[in-house]
Amino acid sequence: QVRVVESGGGLVMAGGSLRLLCAASISPFFDNIMSWYRQAPGKERELVATITAGGSTEYADSVKGRFTISRGNAKNTVSLQMSSLRPEDTAVYYCKMVTKNFGVVWGQGTQVTVSP
Repeated sequence: QVRVVESGGGLVMAGGSLRLLCAASISPFFDNIMSWYRQAPGKERELVATITAGGSTEYADSVKGRFTISRGNAKNTVSLQMSSLRPEDTAVYYCKMVTKNFGVVWGQGTQVTVSP
């Protein structure tokens, strides 16, 4: 069974930084698109950032210039470096992987809480 597992969430003060990590249980030789989403209480899940197999990235307007998505040395890992965090960034952050072979796989999520 293919899985993605997030880590790195926690509590941080406004203006601080956190780094989220996501690891997929597939061979790094499978091309994949990996994304970070977030869902705040009472709100819909929203796309935060995406990185393609070729390394192209896209960001939500609300995080541009503050968040950076990047791959690890292996293509089956991705990180989200979050800086200048705001209380409105508080949410559960989910990693999503899309591959031709395994379709769409979601992680269980990791909580990020930004205190004022």
